[in-house]
Amino acid sequence: MESNRDRPAAAGEWARGWPVVAAAMIGIGFGPGLFQNLSSLFVVGPIAEFGWSRGDIATSAGLGLLGGLLVPFLGRLVDRWGARLMIVLGMSLLALVYAGLSAMSGPLWQYQALVFGLALAVPGTSAIVYGKLIALRFEKHRGMALGIATSGISITSLALAPVLGLVITSYGWRIGFLTLCAIVGAAALPAVLLLLRGVPAGPTRPDPDDARAAIPVEGMTGAETRRDGRYWRLGLCGALINVASVGLVTSLVPFGVDRGLSAAEAALLVTSFAASQVIGRLVMGALVDRFPPRVTAAVFAAISCLAFVALQLPQPGLALLLTLVFFAGLMNGAEHDLLPFLTARLFGIRAYGEVYGLLIMISLIGTASGITAFGRLHDATGGYDVALVVAAVALGMTALLFLTLRERPLPHVQAAAMPA
Repeated sequence: MESNRDRPAAAGEWARGWPVVAAAMIGIGFGPGLFQNLSSLFVVGPIAEFGWSRGDIATSAGLGLLGGLLVPFLGRLVDRWGARLMIVLGMSLLALVYAGLSAMSGPLWQYQALVFGLALAVPGTSAIVYGKLIALRFEKHRGMALGIATSGISITSLALAPVLGLVITSYGWRIGFLTLCAIVGAAALPAVLLLLRGVPAGPTRPDPDDARAAIPVEGMTGAETRRDGRYWRLGLCGALINVASVGLVTSLVPFGVDRGLSAAEAALLVTSFAASQVIGRLVMGALVDRFPPRVTAAVFAAISCLAFVALQLPQPGLALLLTLVFFAGLMNGAEHDLLPFLTARLFGIRAYGEVYGLLIMISLIGTASGITAFGRLHDATGGYDVALVVAAVALGMTALLFLTLRERPLPHVQAAAMPA
């Protein structure tokens, strides 16, 4: 690892760190979040073939995401084993899960188990591993580097939404899953490993017998972080954002159809949501490098809150719906940049994998709750209005919580020199 004084000058950060940012764009871009964004494309097929309801799919997805409870423990392995091994394991598991989804035969438990597998792939395909690599190489431009890195999932969602829609329409939902399997295993994983070929693959824990390997860095231990109230408020922010935005994105196509759109028009809502994620990540990344992160985050949350309120209009029309979905998804896009940024900023990188892993677990609980709530509330009420109210309240609370996250000086600790 490196101390702040040993990090490259701001002008040289990009020259040294761009391969890691590029690898992160690909690795995160084809991670489980891609399926989360595109999952509404896969709703109609299983419903027609297996007789499932929207609520069944939503609840099963929510239960499957309880695999996120293991993410903090897997995050510790990132700190202990290093980046490359966790990336290989995570992306290989993800490809196998897609292959399994293509072979489902009808019982809901199969879908639940496979979504559980998606959650287990998170540590090797998210900012848990890539955020630490970026934090070690960027300081002045860390927010922008994370913004570009995490925008990968938005770019892949934009690019693959129409492609997968065409594949599913022409060949069926099973071929859609096999397409994802091939992309992850045969294209994305080799590209990431090629870009990271110069990054050491070993553990980041210090050798107590090697004084030369011990260099001071900033950061709290996992236990110290968990005793800090800001940490739990940050985790709650992540959960509330996902209750609102993931609940919406996983229901976008049926939501659009309920609002009078054709299936093709409703699919454009997924594209609009993905576009908001690109803009949200990049704009948030640029702003937090220049302005107080907690204030910037609160403003984004408030904007998305107002968009969810406006989405309750009964017949808004395609153009207005596309606009409102864009602003509703803005905080979700910004969150994927903001949470790893604030983790490093508020708590340091000493135990980054463990600390951010627990935040991911808390966020996944919000994801599971949002998916389940949108599906079940639709089945109970015959529409999405109640779910939209819940989402708006969640984002209003998020805006207030962000304002409480004040920065404090970080302790210096000893850590190994190897930046893997």
